[in-house]
Amino acid sequence: MTPPTDSFKEIESAVVRFAGDSGDGMQTVGERFTDSSAFAGNDIATLPDFPAEIRAPAGTLAGVSGFQLQFGSHRILTPGDQPDALVAMNPAALKANIDDLPEGGMLVVNIDSFKKMNLVKAGYESDPLEDEEFRKKYHLVELDLTNLTKDALADSPLKPAEKARCKNFFALGFMYYVYGRPLEPTLEFFNEKWAKKLPEVAAANSGALKAGFNLGDTMETARNRYQVAKAPASPGLYRKISGNEALVYGLVAGAKQANRELLYAGYPITPASPILEGLSALKKYGVKTLQAEDEIAAMGMAIGASFAGDLSVVATSGPGMCLKSEFIGLASITELPVIIVNVQRGGPSTGLPTKTEQSDLLQSLYARHGDCPLPVLAAHSPSDCFECSMEAIRIALTYMTPVIYLSDLYVANGAEPWKIPNVSELPQIHTEFAKTGEDFVVYGRDPETLARTQAIPGQAGFEHRIGGLEKSEDGSVSYDPENHEKMTHLRAEKINGIAKSYAPIEIQGESDGDLLVIGWGGTYGAISSATRILQDEGYSISSIHLRHLNPLPNDLGPLLSRFKKVIVPELNLGQLSTILKAQYVKEIIPYNKVQGKPFKVAELRDRFVQFF
Repeated sequence: MTPPTDSFKEIESAVVRFAGDSGDGMQTVGERFTDSSAFAGNDIATLPDFPAEIRAPAGTLAGVSGFQLQFGSHRILTPGDQPDALVAMNPAALKANIDDLPEGGMLVVNIDSFKKMNLVKAGYESDPLEDEEFRKKYHLVELDLTNLTKDALADSPLKPAEKARCKNFFALGFMYYVYGRPLEPTLEFFNEKWAKKLPEVAAANSGALKAGFNLGDTMETARNRYQVAKAPASPGLYRKISGNEALVYGLVAGAKQANRELLYAGYPITPASPILEGLSALKKYGVKTLQAEDEIAAMGMAIGASFAGDLSVVATSGPGMCLKSEFIGLASITELPVIIVNVQRGGPSTGLPTKTEQSDLLQSLYARHGDCPLPVLAAHSPSDCFECSMEAIRIALTYMTPVIYLSDLYVANGAEPWKIPNVSELPQIHTEFAKTGEDFVVYGRDPETLARTQAIPGQAGFEHRIGGLEKSEDGSVSYDPENHEKMTHLRAEKINGIAKSYAPIEIQGESDGDLLVIGWGGTYGAISSATRILQDEGYSISSIHLRHLNPLPNDLGPLLSRFKKVIVPELNLGQLSTILKAQYVKEIIPYNKVQGKPFKVAELRDRFVQFF
């Protein structure tokens, strides 16, 4: 049912946003549009937007759920600054999103929901759809989605309320018509999800999708249709993947490459919960998962598993990192490999649990008692979460240390195409346990990495004691001041030495010039896009994106010296810029935003150009 292309206007990319109540299925239709676009061969980037309140009142601004995606015929790095088309399922969704829709943009509204009560809930004094200036401003498409869906499903055995819930797929079908999306992936999704157990539900959703698509063919207002060509891609097998999914696969692959069993201990917390869900479904690969009673227990379980020889992982967000901090100190002083995943979210305390922010860098670096340096890494995109997780495993096992892996909500929940790697091409992670016949010293160290030798407990000849008290080299408790200073220096030197194993910094642009932009984490797409725009305009600008945040790369300092100005955009109040100022004693210009929203390409471009 892929439509012909002869009546389409060819465009390079498009941005579509779906918005409605959290119960309207906006995330579901957004994911289906994404899958359909991937099936059509487009490059994609997505931005799910969830309400921060659990069960926020229906029809209110607090309860609005959204999903935005950009799909294109070239490399797509962001979900887009502004939607080209907005689908608003009710007045609250319209009010929360209309300011982002540019003049002339396509606005699809469900007019059945524009009743007085819903208008009042959304804070409207009058119906905006009756305002002539408003109607002239946008390409307005008014659809009575509720009744259109019920009419399309007149023969369905479902109850009227159940039929009405299919209206999201009616709207999706209409948008498929406008943008020439294939129906097949979504119809297959219905079949796989419901056909066996709930065939009437599968049939109803399929019927609503097709009816919405067919409606587009009969409406004069929908005659503007768009076609986005396939994006170039290297040969291989691809799939759509979110950051959390890529992390899960990276952890499993890394454990296999290191010949370690993987144990995950976690306490469910937004937005890290899908990691536990994903790993629990992979037990056939030797994955062990434990849902802990609390964050502290999860970290304790991970330390125990690591002591027993497993590769152990925990995942949480900022509040959970606070609770885990004492046990992280224990993992540090015992020098055990544990991967600590922090999927960052907005603000202190509960804050904005469903909104993105680069909130926890300083916490990851310093929020522990004593001198307790740890390696810190950050993934920059959904697919990069796979490689970044394997890098975290490499560092943890090579250097016998806990590793903090920073993701953020933008990266974790966003999605993009991912070329599935061949297992044979994945890097081997070489680790060894103490062998029988060797003289085992608990804190005996590799001369190159300073990693201590790990021995599996419970074996003859490898009896040893570890714990939170300071130890001497042989594992005996030591209160000797010189020994404590020696061990503290050794642990710090070991962490600093990790930088010798990094690849050189990749530079987008020239290696010297007027302006260098430094980013980390989920700001990668916006920074790279803004940099490219200004480079095309002839400006002397380059950008780098840091994966390794502690220790920083050895070649970063010399690179900074070759640029007249350095700017660091961050979704916080200037955490990385503070670190860089302190370490390199150079003027670093911060550019900060803490709105629970990612940077837009246009706002970065406009900020960067001010420095020329």
